[in-house]
Amino acid sequence: KLRYVANIFPHKGYIWNYGALPQTWEDPNHTDKITGCCGDNDPIDVCEIGSKVRSSGEIIQVKVLGVLALIDEGETDWKIIAISVDDPEAQKIHDIDDVKKHKPGYLEATIDWFRCYKVPDGKPENQFAFNGEFKDKDFAVEIIKSTHEYWKALLHKKANGGAIKCTNVLVGGSPFCCTEEDARSIVQSVRAIFTSLIC
Repeated sequence: KLRYVANIFPHKGYIWNYGALPQTWEDPNHTDKITGCCGDNDPIDVCEIGSKVRSSGEIIQVKVLGVLALIDEGETDWKIIAISVDDPEAQKIHDIDDVKKHKPGYLEATIDWFRCYKVPDGKPENQFAFNGEFKDKDFAVEIIKSTHEYWKALLHKKANGGAIKCTNVLVGGSPFCCTEEDARSIVQSVRAIFTSLIC
C-alpha cells in the first residue's frame, strides 16, 4: 500500500534504499529475549546503503553489514544495514565498522531518522535497544536466522499469523501450498479487482 514519509530535516524522504528480507517474520506473539518486546508482524527491514537509487519493487542481492534494534511503538523492528553486492564500495565495506570508516556520519543520520520519522504524524520519538548501538554482521546474521525460523513456523501453521495470507507454491510440507495454476488464478483475480478500481 502507498505510504507517505515526511521529510525529516535535513533529510528528504528515505536516506537509503528501504526494503525487506523475504522469508523472515518478526512474530508478534513472541517476546524477543534481547529487546524485551514482541515482533512487529513484518519481515525484517533492510536499509541498503549503496550509491545507486533503486526502483520500487527491485530485487537485489545484498551483503549484510550489521543491525539496529528499533523499538517502534513498543514492538521490536530490526533494521538490517546492508550494501548491494554490485555497489562500487561493496569491496571495501564488510562490517558495521567499515560503514563508520567509509561513510562517516551515515549511521548517526540513520539513528536520527528512525528516532524522528513518525513525529510529524503526532507520534512520540522511537526508542532503541542497546542505546542505539549498531550490532555487527555476525549478530545481524543470527537475527536473520531466528526470524527465518519464525517464518518457517508461520508457513507450517506452527505459529499464529492472524490475517497474514500464507498461500505459496514452493514451501514443501506447508498446509498453505497450492498449485501454480491456483496461484495464477489468485493473481488474475486481484489484477481484475485492481483494474476495475483504477478505471
